[in-house]
Amino acid sequence: MTISLRRARTIIRKALEKSREMELKPMSVVVVDAGGHVQAFEREDGAAPGRFAVAFGKAHGAVMLGMAGTAQMARAEQQAYFIGAMNGLFDGQFVPVPGGVLIRDRKGAVVGAVGVTGDTSDNDAVAAMAGIEAVGLTGEI
Repeated sequence: MTISLRRARTIIRKALEKSREMELKPMSVVVVDAGGHVQAFEREDGAAPGRFAVAFGKAHGAVMLGMAGTAQMARAEQQAYFIGAMNGLFDGQFVPVPGGVLIRDRKGAVVGAVGVTGDTSDNDAVAAMAGIEAVGLTGEI
């Protein structure tokens, strides 16, 4: 299974709806496929222009390692040298914090990831999960 453009757009729309419901700061949301390639991206009015790189780094790191942002952050706290090495391997496109959420299909296979940024990392992850759940897939924070 792959993440279709239609499904990616729905994930983004629902993530942004959740962020508005929670009254979060302006958000940026990217959906990448299982190869780490951008399928869709949106940046709300008022979101800083550098937020694409942050959102992409969260999603890209999650899919490349097969490890969601929360697990990456824990690993960074335990083994900073490993995360530093990964950041080098991924040309700096690696942001190991919550808000990088793996997307799994019904069989548990990783089919992509969502990167959300704009508010606290934990709130970013909540918004990402709302988008993923709206399309009937499973998110791993």
